[in-house]
Parts: sequence; C-alpha cells; structure tokens
Amino acid sequence: MDFTLTEERQMLQDTLRRYLADRYTTSVRNGILAGDTGFSPDIWRELAELGLVGALFSETDGGFGGAGFDIATVFEELGRAGVVEPFLDTAILGGRLLAALGNPEQKPLLERVIAGDLHLALAHGEPASRYDLSRVETTARAEAGDIVLNGRKAVVVNAEAAGFLIVSARESGGFFDLDGISLFLVPADSAGLSLRGYPMLAGGRAAEVTLDEVRLPVSARLGEAGKGFGPLMDALGAAHVALAAETLGAMETAVELTRQYLLTRHQFGRPIGTFQALQHRFADMLIELEQARSAVINAAGHLETADRDRQNAAARNLISRAGRLVAEETIQMHGGIAMTQEYELAHIAKRIVMAEHRFGDADYHLERFIALGAA
Repeated sequence: MDFTLTEERQMLQDTLRRYLADRYTTSVRNGILAGDTGFSPDIWRELAELGLVGALFSETDGGFGGAGFDIATVFEELGRAGVVEPFLDTAILGGRLLAALGNPEQKPLLERVIAGDLHLALAHGEPASRYDLSRVETTARAEAGDIVLNGRKAVVVNAEAAGFLIVSARESGGFFDLDGISLFLVPADSAGLSLRGYPMLAGGRAAEVTLDEVRLPVSARLGEAGKGFGPLMDALGAAHVALAAETLGAMETAVELTRQYLLTRHQFGRPIGTFQALQHRFADMLIELEQARSAVINAAGHLETADRDRQNAAARNLISRAGRLVAEETIQMHGGIAMTQEYELAHIAKRIVMAEHRFGDADYHLERFIALGAA
C-alpha cells in the first residue's frame, strides 16, 4: 500500500510548513499565550486564507478535502509548530456537526467558518461526565413553541471566541442513555447563557458554561430530536484522528530539538550525543515515533470505515503512551533548559502531555479498544 501524500496534500503540507516556520516562532506564541484571547486573530485569518480550514471540509460542504488523510496532514503540521489556534474546535468538532446536521438556514454559516470569519465551540462535557460521552444531564424542554435549556458544561474550549456554541442537551431518557440527546446551535449572546473563561495549560482558552433558562426556537435544533449522539460520535471520530496527528507532529519537533541539543551540548570535551547511554535512549524515541506515525496513518485510513472507533482507540492509546515517553525523555536529556518558557520544548512537551487527556487518556482508550474488539 502506498502511504505517500497525494500531490495536493503534499502542496498543502509544504505551504503550511513554510508559513508556520516563518510566522509561528516561540516568541510569537508566548505573546499569544500572554494575551486575553488565547489565539491570534491575524494568524487565524491568514491560515484560513491559505486554505487550512477548507482542507478540513468536503467539496459538498464548500471545502476541498475532509478525508482522514487531509485532517492528519493539517494537524501534524499544526502540532509540529505548536499552534494554539482552535482549529480542532471550530472546524473539526463544530464545523463537522454543522455540516452533517445543519438545516438550510444553518448551513450557510459554514462559508463563514471556512473563510475564517466565524468561530464555533462544542459544549458537551459536563462537570460529572469525565470521559463518559453519553452522560448528559443538561436538559431541553419544550415550552410555548420554544426549547428551553438548563444545565452546566465544563471545559468548553474556544467558548469565549465562538459566535455559536453547539450544546448537547437531553430531551428524554436517563443520564447515560444514548438515545434522547439532542444538539442545539446556540448564539453566544443568548439570554441566560454565561461563561467563566480561563487559560489552559497547553495554550488556548476554555470556559465553564452555565445555561439558565436559555430559550431557543425549535429551528435551533441540529438534526432530529434525541438523535444527536451518533453525529456527535462521528465528529469525535475525526477529532481523534486530528489529536493523534497533532501529537505526532509535536513529538517530531521534540525529537528534533533533542537531536540538535545532543549534537551541540558538550561535556568532557565532546558532544553529549556521542555518549552511548543517550544514543540508546534517543534510538528508543525514534522507534516510538515511527510506531506513532503508523498508528496515525491507520486511524486516518479507517475514518470512513465501520472499524473507525476501534482503530481510533488503538491509535490514541499508542500515541498517548509514546507521547508521554517522548515528552519525558526529551526533557530529561535537555535538563533544566527544557522547562523554560523561552525554549520551544517547554510548550511542545506540555501539548504532548495534555493532548492525552482530551476525549480519553491511554487507559480509557485501551479499555475502549478491548470492548470494541469483543463486540
């Protein structure tokens, strides 16, 4: 099987790599992290103009990609550069749900998303849900021809910048039932919607969201009533590929920074990279890196297949374990400099470690893989 990129994807990768190498320096990122928005509006707009967002959508939805390998190509480059802009949240999570479920009045918003003019955020996780995606306590009730939402959502990434939040709420069933969950497109300025924002450790911002008698028209519902869990899992399937690819890119940068450091740092009159013990540890990292690359390729190739969830679980488990090893080893081989904010590895290592905990850590995905294999 040929795993080389198509000409279009190779061009996209080259364009992103050149742009990010020139534009996304450590000092630029540190300036973004010190700001109040969690991302750079200028860089967001420029990347959208380069076609990054469009590459994450199919031609039917106004883009020019949208397949698993398109997602992997884009997010590997974002991870390599340590980009903190919320492309996962706006394009992969919010955008794919809007594309799959939007009605004729809602779908035109995709044009603004692809153009970089509109941010989205998925408000699904709740304070008590952890990784249980079916645990939804937020309620949606019909009242006087409207829908009224009540509940709380936790760690809603990009909520403060979003023009619309896609909110999951239960219209029927118990807390853990798969059926009964609906999705709603909620304007950010809706009465009764409040946010408490905060910065995240690895960059970007999130918010705790409270819905207190938020009243919406019935037309704000995305898709069928009570049938939102399946589309939500489809969007999360793409998000798993994106997170795995992003972690792979970050691992590549961490390993390359360590290679350069081992060749330039001298001790006892010679580069520390000539010490056999460090060579062995570096070789182990290279092996883990290639295993991670294979896992990303496998997950991207299965995104549109019936075996998607099992392959995603396998990839996320392997990437989480390999990423943790790379983050720890690269920091240890660097020493104290690796923990300084002015050095690139400090941010990259945080991204690797924190990516594991979004939508399930290594243990969660191992259990998920076993359960799906037995099903």
